[in-house]
Order: sequence, then C-alpha cells, then structure tokens
Amino acid sequence: METKFQRKRPKYLNLFKIKQPLPAQVSILHRISGVLLFFPGIPLLLCSLQMLLGSPEGFTELQLILVNPFVKWALLLPVWFFMHHFCAGIRYLALDLHYGISLEQARLSSKIVFIMGFILTVLMGALLW
Repeated sequence: METKFQRKRPKYLNLFKIKQPLPAQVSILHRISGVLLFFPGIPLLLCSLQMLLGSPEGFTELQLILVNPFVKWALLLPVWFFMHHFCAGIRYLALDLHYGISLEQARLSSKIVFIMGFILTVLMGALLW
C-alpha cells in the first residue's frame, strides 16, 4: 500500500540541482581537495623533488619551468586545494572538540574557511610572482 509520502518522492535525484548548505559545500570541497592533493599532488611533488635534488641540471630545469607565467597560474589551483584543505581541517578539528557545533556557528566557520582559503591563496600567489 502506497502512502502519501511515497507518491511525492522523486524517481531520481539530480545532485547538481540540489542546493547544498554552505557547511555541506565545505565538506564536499574538503574531500575533493584531499583526494586531488593525494593523487596528482604527491606524485608531482615527488617528481619535482627528484628533479630538484637529482643534479644541478635538474635544479636549473625546474627553475626554468617554475618561472613560466602559465605554470605560476597553474600552481594557484593546487595552492588553493592545500589552503582550503588546511583551513577546513582546522574547522573539523574544532568540531571534533565540540566547538562551533550549533547551526549558526557552523555557517560562520564555513564562511571563514572559504574566506581564509582565498586570502591565503592570494598571499601565496603574491609570493609566487
């Protein structure tokens, strides 16, 4: 027997049309940034470290790669991944310690994570240039 609630349920969920609250967006981006820092991030970091420490020619080659303006712009994305992941991790540490668990505080801390991630990325971008 079908109830009134079962008839109104959607047949499928389109996750791109559902408006997520800000704390959920921070959580999703925290997970995505962690995955992207792990898979392409760690191998690229290790490859550049190998070039850096392998030989003086490799060091010079890495310097030439990093002075390219396109590479500098491309580095801003992993920098933002790291800064967002770092700030969101601090937020989740505070939540684990039961600080900021009310809805109002959770929304405020989510806004702070986005703002601080952006500010720290801009500051690191200024250091890159």
